Parts: sequence; C-alpha cells; structure tokens
Amino acid sequence: MKNNKMLDLYTDYLLSSFSYTTSTGLSELSDGAISHDKVTRFLRWEEYTSKDLWKQSKSLVREVESEEGVMIIDDSIENKQYTDENDIICWHFDHAKGRAVKGINFITSLYYSKGYSIPVGYEIVEKTEKYTDPKDGKEKRRSTRTKNEIFRDLLNSCVQNRILFTFVLADIWYASAENMVYIKKKVHKDFIMPLKSNRKLALSKEDREKGKWVKLESVDIKQNSIKEIFLEGVEFPLLLCKQIFTNDDGSTGILYLVCSDVSQTYDSMTTIYKKRWKVEEYHKSLKCNACLEKSPTKTRRTQANHFFASLCAFIKLEKLKMSEKRNHFALKARLYINALKSAYSELQKQKINAELNNISFVNA
Repeated sequence: MKNNKMLDLYTDYLLSSFSYTTSTGLSELSDGAISHDKVTRFLRWEEYTSKDLWKQSKSLVREVESEEGVMIIDDSIENKQYTDENDIICWHFDHAKGRAVKGINFITSLYYSKGYSIPVGYEIVEKTEKYTDPKDGKEKRRSTRTKNEIFRDLLNSCVQNRILFTFVLADIWYASAENMVYIKKKVHKDFIMPLKSNRKLALSKEDREKGKWVKLESVDIKQNSIKEIFLEGVEFPLLLCKQIFTNDDGSTGILYLVCSDVSQTYDSMTTIYKKRWKVEEYHKSLKCNACLEKSPTKTRRTQANHFFASLCAFIKLEKLKMSEKRNHFALKARLYINALKSAYSELQKQKINAELNNISFVNA
C-alpha cells in the first residue's frame, strides 16, 4: 500500500529545498521526527506509476479543463552524468545538444487549459536490452518500446480518463504518419505538428491517387497562408502553413505546420501551436523548482520514485500558482528569501551568544 502521507511530506521537502535532497536531509528538517530509514523505505517500498500521477492531478484537471484545452506530449532528459548506469539511467541522444547524454529519458502527457499546465501521464524510457553495436563493437542498451508507441499509449490513457481537449500538440520527432492516423481515427482528436522539409506530400487528391509525391521543401506556399495537402501515409487531408522566424543569431528559419482540422485558419493554427511551448516551461520548472536532478538516489526504484515525487511537487506548484497568482519561479524565490531571512536571524543570535562569551567579530 502506497504511503501518501510520506509522499506529501517528501514533495514538500523537494519544494523547500535549494540543494541536494537526501533522506538524511529530510530527517534533519523534521528534527528527527522522521527517521532516515523511514524516508529510505518510502523510496524503496512500492513503485509509483502513471496511474498514481493521474490520482494526484485529477482534481486540478477537473477544475480547469475545457474544450479549448490541449494535450502536449513531449520528452526530455534528466541529467545524471555521475550516477551509475542501469535500465533507466543510460545514454540517450539529446536533440537539443546534438549528442548522447547520460540520464533518465522521460515522456510526459501535459494538459494545458486556462493558463495551467498539469502532467497527467508519464513513462520513463527503460533500456532493458543489451546488444553489440555492429558499427563500433561496443555493448549498448535499447528499449523494447519505441517513443512513438509510448506516445500513443499516453494519449490513449488521456482519452480513457475523459480529459476534455480538442488538439494534440507535439514536436517534429512525433509527427509520424502512424501517430497522425492514430490521433484522428483511433482517439478522434485533431493535431497540429511540425514537419521535416523532406516529407513527401501530394497537392491534391488526384495527385495522391496517381502517386505524384513531391518534397515539402519544393512546395510554393506563401507566409501567413494555408494550403490543403495530402501527406504520404495519411489518407485524410491536412492544412499546411509556413512560418518564417528569426533566430537569436540573426539567421532565419522555417517551420512547417500541419493540422488535421481543415476548418482552421493560419492565425488559429499558429496560435494554438504556440501553446506547445508550455511543455518546455514545464521541463525547466521541474528541474529548477521541483529538485528533479537533485537526488543522489542509487537504485532504479528509488530513482523512479524520486522522479514521480518531483512530478507531484510540480502539481503542488500549479495549485499554489492558482491561489497565490505567482509563477513557479516567483513562488520558489519567496521561499528562498524567507529562508535567507531565517538564516540571517539565526546568525545574529549566534553572534550575540559569541559576544557574550567575549568572542569579538570586529577586526583588531
């Protein structure tokens, strides 16, 4: 039986901490009322899962859900560079850095509605199979499930939990034809996703039937306009639009978006897709404000349970955001200032005691 009281205490500890979170640290915080062993047993005892996360997030979802809500599914990596490798802490390719990094690769279904972001499902990528890479002869790990399979399972759970949303948003790595068909035909939702410039498409139904495919990059489409197209492997029509943006270094880039709801306009498509950025804010807050990467846990189960607790801590921050009308970083900053004031006050008391014992703090 899962210990919800300890989970509540542990997540409060994560939100209150500004450094590494340990069993000893929580015990000391409680002045010994909670023993080191009790915290360790909590992390080791029974593994939490995505179903447990839904129990934690359900009430908040029901409070803010709406038809305008969107489901964002994306993955990130919790950096664990100096931790021993196991089934969940291993090497993964980081698209942002363009290289492999060591850590926990996780995929989240994040519900965004009325200004609130709520994780409603997740899965940690487990690389349980070992194999020898024929290219370099080195032993490596791989998962028995692809990220696209996990993507579809997470989406299916959202539908089964009857969460109100119309659009699924994802980045370019999940924009496969199989995922698009699953979203539209299996779970009866719509999607907006970016495409790589080398994807093949037909400019009309007749072209599709004749097999006249062209690469996306060769299609003449003006900025701020939309075009109906047929993507290879997808039997229903899609709306295509092109965004041109300026990078931080002054260079320009192009983003191609497709939408399964052909009644949308350019403005509505791009406005809805902007909400996908909320998952990046979620990843940042999870790491900075919920101590995701601040646990020196050693075993697979304790690492997975600490990860789960960080997700629950994020949900607590969203609830505090609702009542306090402050973002996560402002909430955490207020905790830090109060902690700093308490430390300063304690230092003054210690200085007074030292001076009473004839110890001077003034340089001669």
